[in-house]
Order: sequence, then structure tokens, then C-alpha cells
Amino acid sequence: MEPPDSSVQSPDFVSLELTVENVEKALQQLYYDPDMEHKNVAQKWLTQAQTSRQAWQFCWPLLSPDKLPEIQFFGASTLHTKISCHWADLPTDQHQTLRMQLLSHISHFSSGPKMVLTRLCVALASLALHTMPQGWPQAVADMVRVYQPEKEEVNAHAHCLALLELLTVLPEEFQSCRLPQARRAQLREALAGEWTAVCPLLRQLLQRQEGNSQVKERALRCLSSWVGLDVPLHGESEGLLQDCFAALSDPELFDTAVETIVSSISQPDCQRYTDALVNLMPLVLGLHDQLKAAARDGDMETSHGICRIAVALGETHSRTLLEQVEHWQGYLALVKMILFCTGIPGHYPVNETTSSLTLTFWYTLQDDILSFEEDKQVVYLQVYRPVYFQLVDVLLHKAHFPSEQDYTSWSSDDKEQFRIYRVDISDTLMYVYEILGAELLSNLYDRLGRLLMDTERPTAWQDTEALLFGFQAIAETIDVNYSDVIPGLIGLIPRISISNIQLADTVMYTIGSLAEWLADHPMMLGNVLPMVLQGLVKAELSVSSVSTLKRICRECRHDLAPYIHDIMTVSQDVLVKDIHKSSQCMWLMQGLGFLLSALPMEEILGSLTTLLTPHIQRLDTLAHQEPSPTAKLSIIHILGMLSSLFTTLDISRQDEGSEGTTPAQARPNPVVVVLQQVFTLIQTILSKWLSDSEVVEAVCGVFERSVKTLLNDFAPMVQQLSEMLGQIYSAFPQASALDLTRQMVHIFAGEKDHFSPIQALIELVTSTTLSIFQQDIPPIGQVLQRDGKLLVHTVLEIVGSQSLCCLTEHFSEVLFCLNRHCPVLLAQWLKEGLRVPGFPSAQVSMEQKDTFSQQLLREQTNKRRVKEIVKEFSLLCRGMQGTTGYSADY
Repeated sequence: MEPPDSSVQSPDFVSLELTVENVEKALQQLYYDPDMEHKNVAQKWLTQAQTSRQAWQFCWPLLSPDKLPEIQFFGASTLHTKISCHWADLPTDQHQTLRMQLLSHISHFSSGPKMVLTRLCVALASLALHTMPQGWPQAVADMVRVYQPEKEEVNAHAHCLALLELLTVLPEEFQSCRLPQARRAQLREALAGEWTAVCPLLRQLLQRQEGNSQVKERALRCLSSWVGLDVPLHGESEGLLQDCFAALSDPELFDTAVETIVSSISQPDCQRYTDALVNLMPLVLGLHDQLKAAARDGDMETSHGICRIAVALGETHSRTLLEQVEHWQGYLALVKMILFCTGIPGHYPVNETTSSLTLTFWYTLQDDILSFEEDKQVVYLQVYRPVYFQLVDVLLHKAHFPSEQDYTSWSSDDKEQFRIYRVDISDTLMYVYEILGAELLSNLYDRLGRLLMDTERPTAWQDTEALLFGFQAIAETIDVNYSDVIPGLIGLIPRISISNIQLADTVMYTIGSLAEWLADHPMMLGNVLPMVLQGLVKAELSVSSVSTLKRICRECRHDLAPYIHDIMTVSQDVLVKDIHKSSQCMWLMQGLGFLLSALPMEEILGSLTTLLTPHIQRLDTLAHQEPSPTAKLSIIHILGMLSSLFTTLDISRQDEGSEGTTPAQARPNPVVVVLQQVFTLIQTILSKWLSDSEVVEAVCGVFERSVKTLLNDFAPMVQQLSEMLGQIYSAFPQASALDLTRQMVHIFAGEKDHFSPIQALIELVTSTTLSIFQQDIPPIGQVLQRDGKLLVHTVLEIVGSQSLCCLTEHFSEVLFCLNRHCPVLLAQWLKEGLRVPGFPSAQVSMEQKDTFSQQLLREQTNKRRVKEIVKEFSLLCRGMQGTTGYSADY
């Protein structure tokens, strides 16, 4: 293609006349002009050209043999656009001519370029879908007849490939085009009827001894395209699928044959053809030797492909094949073949990627077995329970970590994939438990006991870790409180020699998974809690040890009195030494909040003071430093720890059932005491950081968490906090201050003693917000553009059903203001919201919603009239139109 003419590069190009010559110039500009603005102008013009009526004419010259492929491609694409989107523009008497032209051009381009041929085929496919079945009753048969030449013809090979391309894109075009439901059903039936012309052709091509691989590959892809139409899997179709299995022996066809077979047998509709599915089993089982050889030789692609086929048959049709009791041995063999795939040698994902394909199959099989009636379940369980016990061995083996040397060499991505893979194994073990029950835990316990008690034979840490991993996977989701092996397991855990971080992590997580059991058996806490505290001081065990201690503090807090000193001492030490990252520090503080909640009231404040003093002293030092990025991070971190602690430090339960004790409100809540002590310090921080939204958010977070936990016990601080919030918001309005204000209003606005400070806070926040809006600054417009639609739809929902009638006038003011300042946007948002059926109420019709919208949009100056319009609409939405004297506070 020639470089673009300088005259074409001008943005005035859009005014050019729509001719073939100018289309070519526009394409030159699109492909070769370095200026993106010019490219965009050309693109826009060409798009408009494709939608014009002249496109029916100018597309054909663009397909001339002397044109460059880019120009020919645009011509073919234009044809498809016109046929698919502007079919109604073409007179009926021209349909036949267009079809013949397309058939001729496809024949001409059968030798390429491929991109042009494909677009022409898609165009003809679109034409066929517009005219089938009445206008072109045997479209597919005609295509086969036209393009299936004799073998001795010069272009036989090219014509065959063109025919396969056409037959492949036809179902794809059907799947992607937008059609009314009735028309889609009609076309689906018509295409299914044409399968009788396609199936023999594909069989003929796949069975050719001298046929080249390219033709066979295209035939396989064509079948993949047609199976999406739910073509019947019996008779000659069954034979065609058997031909696909034969193609697996050709290395050049293997991948495509796998895709085709998997697509074919994964169609749910195949379940209607039980005999065909049963007949497929020997073909799949016949691949077992090839699978074993591939696994032995490290041929991951072959093992992966065969596994996909086995899983597709076994998983998609599990129940159907289970019900064929006379073929139970065949399906059992298939299940064992899939078990082999699950245990395929190598470490996922470095040496193998096949085993992960099988994991959902085991859930499907278990679910189907347990869905049968009890008498059938007994039979199936007798057959498949041994398989599931073998599966446990396989899964635990696959969950093994590699040697430390190998694991160190893995990339971070490989390690993350392996972690996710182990999570999937964990889920699978949970499903296995549904089949094997308590016997599974006994099995794991016996094996772990033998491992740990055999002191003469050295044990690889991976073996111990895998068994613990199995326990933890089950205990995490299954109620093991009644298991008789858990006491023994708790006794075994201290015997584990922890020499590796992965093993230590799993020990921690296993203990954490048993936290609820430990709450019911507190005498066993002494066996495992020291291990958790030992892990707590190690940075490499941060996540597992902290999360485990938090779970124990939450579940067992009422039984931790003998251990409180140790827990607090170790926790204070690791927090002061910054051993853990910020997020783990937050978890730890939450755990300590649970722990302190169970202490006697007279002890909580002292423990709190001891715990927090170092951090408050550090905060005081930071508060008097000049602002810096480092100081900011430290301030946010310490405030975050306070927030986390106050989230879980809830003493309200101590008052429940306490007789003869002082009421909670008569004695200060320890959290309130601490907050009052640090209030001046927090004000000092705000004096330097008030304009920093992250610091203000951290400050507000401390009080918001406290208010949510303490509720009315927070009362002594309402006056102070209300004043501080008002100062924050009036100086630098921020979302976090609004959120905290909302929380305060929600809890204390109805309290007589606190009405005055809350009222003053609301008035200040409201006046400050209104003053911002009155400045007409750009951010307000941006917020309105972003969230205005949501605002309008929320107001409509409230007016329509969710508010008291006496409040509708307040919401009408919102609509009135929007109509005054952005009527075009309001009209758009109203249209989008009100056209939804049943919104904002099923009581109003589309006509009534249109009337409401028109009336509202006309009133940009009369606020009173807008209130009347909104009130009337609200009554309509509630089915109360025409009523008088309704309650003002309805």
C-alpha cells in the first residue's frame, strides 16, 4: 500500500465524497499515517462509510484481485456489516444475487488471503441465517455441494479448506448474533436438520488415509463448532466421535482432537444418549496405557490432554454412568483412571499441571453418590469408599512440599500456585469426609501416631506436615467436637519436632482449626498454647501464629485465666519490638481485646494500661514531631492498633446475668477511661495533621470502632467527641468525619441527655456542607457526574416505598435542586431509572411514571409545586392516590 497522500492527512478528510478511491485513501491513512488524530478521523469516516447505503456497491470493487489484502479485508468486513446489521435495506429480489456473488468470491479467495476468506465466510453465514429455512431451505447442503470438488481438480485442497471454514463459522455466527427467542429456536432447529449434510463430510475427511493434517484439523474444529448446537450423539455422529479418538494417535492432530472430544462430550445434552456414552468408555479407557507412558516420560501435554478427556466424560455424566449398573466395572475403571491422573508424578505446578484438573470430579462423584436413595447409596459406597481412601493417600502425597533446596529454587509465582493448589486439595478433602466420615480422621490419626512414635526410623518433615494438613483441612470446616481422635491429636502435636517453617505454619493452623474444640476441652490448652506463643516471637510465622492466637482468644477467652500473664507478656514484647507487620499487629490487638473482655472489671483497666502505655508514649513523641512520611505511618499504625483493640474489647456480656453487681453505666467503661486519657493527645495530633485525610481517618476509626462496640457506654464522651468532630469537619471536611457523625447520630440522637451536642454537630456539618456546594467548585460537579445517577435512583426508591410520607418533601428538595442546576442530567437519570419495570413501585404504570417525570422536569422555579408532584407520586406508588386525611407521619 502506498504511503498516504498529504491531502488525505488533513482532519478535513471527513468531508470527502464516499467513493471507492476515497475509501482506499482512508484505509491508507488508517494504516500508515503516524498521527493518531488522523487515524481516528479515518477510522470514524470508514465506520460511517460501512453503514451507508452506498456500501452495498463500493464493497465489491474493494475485493478485486489487484487490491491489497488490507483493502480486500475491509471490503469483506463491510459486506458482513451490511448483511448482519442492515439486511432490511436490501430488496428481497437481490438476495439470490448476493448469495451467488458471495459463493463466487469465496471460491476465488479459497487460496487466501485467509483473513479475507474468513470474513467472506462469516458474511455468507450471516446471509444464510437471515434466509433459512424459507429463503434458503438447504443452505448447508448447497454449500457442501458447491465446494466439494473432485479430488483431481487443481483447487480441490483449497476448496475443501474453504468449505470447512464456512461450515465452522456458520454455528459461531449463530451463537454470536442477536435474535428474538422464537427466531433463534427456529434457526437452531433448521441448523440441526442440516447436520445430516455435515456429519458424513467430516467422517469422510477424517477417515482419508492420504488426507493431509491441515484438512483433518479443520474438520475437527468444524465438529467443535457444531456440537454447540446440541447435535445428536448417536448413529453416524457417534462414529464421527470415534474418528476423533483415532486422530489422537497423530501428534499433529492430538491437541485439536482433545479439544473436539472434550467439547463434544461436555455438552449436557449428551446425557440423552446413554448408549453412546457407555460406548465411549472403552475408547477413553483405551488411552490409559498412552497416559501412563506420557506420565513416565514427563510428556505433560499428552497426559494433560488425556486427563481432560477422562474428566470430561466422568464429571459431566457422572450420575448417568453410575445409573448404568450393568456397566459398573467400566465406570469404576474410568474413576481409577482419573485417580491415576490425580496422583500423576511430579510437583504441581513445576513438574505437572494435570492433577488439578481432576479435583472437581471427586466432589461431583461424591455429590451424585449421596444423592441416591439410601439403599442405592449403600451399594455405591461399598464400591467407591475404597477408592476414596486411596484418593486421600494420593491427595496428601500431592500436597507434600518438595525438598527445601527445590522449593527455594521455585519462583514466587510457582509458590503461589502451589499454595492455591493446596487450598483446592483442602476443599477436596472436606468433600471426601462426606463419604468416609469419622473413619477418615481415625486413619489420619493412626498414621500420624505411627510416624511420630517411631523413633528408630527417621521421618521426613513433609510426611508429618501433609498429615497435619489433612487434619487441618477437615477440622477447618467440619464439626470435630465429637471426634474421639482429637484428644490424641492434641497430645501428639507437642511431640512434633519443628525444623521447618512450612511445618511450623501447618502446626499453627492445625491448632487454630481446633480452637472451638479447645473451648469445650480447656484442660488441653496447656498442651498447645506454649507452642503458639513460641511461634509468636518468630517473624517468619507471623501470619499463622497471630491468627491462631486470635482464634484461641476469641473461642477460649473464658478459660484463659491461667495463661493470661504469658499471653500478655509475649504479645507486649513482640508489639514493642515490631516483629510483625502492621496487619498482623491489628489481628493480635483484636485477639487481646477478646482476651481482656473476659477479665474481671477491676483488672481490665490495669491490663489495658500496661499494654498500651509504650504505644501511647510513642504516639506522644510523634505528636510533637514535625510532620514527615515516617511519622505519619507510625501514627496511623498506632491508631490502627487502638481501633483493632477497641473493636473486640466488649465487656457488655459480663453484665448479662450478673446479679448484685454495680450496673455498667455506674462505673466507667475501661475503653472510655483510656480514650479520655488520650483525648488531648489526639487533639494535638489533629492540630498538625488535620489536612491529611489518612491520619484523620485513623483518628475517626478509633472512635467509630469504640462507639460501635460500646454503644450507650460511650455516653461520657459524646460532648467531647461532638465538639472535636465539628472542629474537624468545619476546618477540613472529610468523609471519615461524616461517617463517625452518622454513627453518633444513629446511637445518641434519641437520647435526651445528648440531644444538644448532637444537634449542634448536625447543624455545623450541614452548614459547612452547604457552604461548600454554594462555592460551585469543580469537585462537586465531578461527584455529581459520578454519583448523581445513584442519588436520583435512591431518592426515587425512597419516595416510592421506603420513607414516611412526611419526609417526601425533603427528598423533593433534592430533585428540585438537581432540576435547577443540571436538568439535562436529571432527565437522563429519571429516564433510566423509571423505565425499569416495577421500580420504584409495582403500583405505578409506565404512563404514570412518564407523567411524573414530565411534570417534575417542567418545574425549575416553583419549589412548592415540586413538593406536590413528588407527594402525589409517592401516594401513587403506595396505592393511596385519591385519599385524603392520611396520617402525616405515615
